[in-house]
Amino acid sequence: MGSQERSKKKMHLWKKAIVHFLICFVMGFFTGFAPTSKASIFPSHVTISLSSIYSPQPTEVFHQEKTQNFNRSLMDETEPTSEHNYNAKKANISKETKRVNKELNTKRLIIVVTPTSTRNELEEVLIKKLANTLKLVAQPLLWIVVEKHSDDSKVSEILRKTGIMYRHVVFKENFTDASTEMDHQRNIALNHIEHHRLSGIVHFSGLSNVYDLSFFEEIRTIEAFGAWPIAKLSANKKKVTIEGPVCDSSEVIGWHLNKMNNLTDLKPPPIHISSFAFNSSILWDPERWGRTSSVQDTSQNSLKFVRKEVLEEETKLKGIPRQGCSKVLLWDLHISKEQ
Repeated sequence: MGSQERSKKKMHLWKKAIVHFLICFVMGFFTGFAPTSKASIFPSHVTISLSSIYSPQPTEVFHQEKTQNFNRSLMDETEPTSEHNYNAKKANISKETKRVNKELNTKRLIIVVTPTSTRNELEEVLIKKLANTLKLVAQPLLWIVVEKHSDDSKVSEILRKTGIMYRHVVFKENFTDASTEMDHQRNIALNHIEHHRLSGIVHFSGLSNVYDLSFFEEIRTIEAFGAWPIAKLSANKKKVTIEGPVCDSSEVIGWHLNKMNNLTDLKPPPIHISSFAFNSSILWDPERWGRTSSVQDTSQNSLKFVRKEVLEEETKLKGIPRQGCSKVLLWDLHISKEQ
């Protein structure tokens, strides 16, 4: 009995399954011929989902377009703007780099020539003082220090510690006159500049000189020759003497004639060795400047020639500072007297 009842139940289940299958088949068959529309009597979740994706309602379309436009505007303000800012910054950095490189390339080299003297008891101290000033000057700068050869000199050691680009030049000649020895050292430096064709603005700096740092940027602008007033001071005297040019703006119209007793004297006025500078090409380009011989010719005193050119080339002479050379940027302070 048990087996018959179980077989009847299975037959009943199969009949229900076949009926359910036939009903679904018929419904599906007629649904396939029915027109598709939003008011379909057989809506489904899948159909609505697809419709919402491909054929959204007008309100949804507006919202979507608005959202898309909003997102697009955000993209326009973020990604392109960010890229634009990056490119702009990159371009600015590139321009700044080019400007700095151009400035370094166009900046004239300042060649500072400094003679020394063993007669000066404070020589080493004054060299360190001047080195501390030159370290503050913008590059490029070359310091040429001339010294009499000596086995116990400490100048080389001092120069190595300064961090300044320098040339240490020595000589062996003996002199009894301090002034003649100093001029000889300056001529040695000029020979060195001519031999190596160093291009820049040459300035003779004494160990007793005290500078306003703007002075060095001013002399970089010199094309041929430049001159400026120098204030001479003494630690033991309450007196200041001004030597150098008198200017109208940057045009030199005269000279301070403190040492000339006869104002009608036609000789060139005295000019302090530290109150002028010149373009070094005058030394190694003689044809440009009308020189008849080179510096290497010992028969020609290069320093004397340069002094003469500074005084005679009025049209090429520029007053420093450019706004008017009545402003003093350089002082000659004598702390100890050289004997």
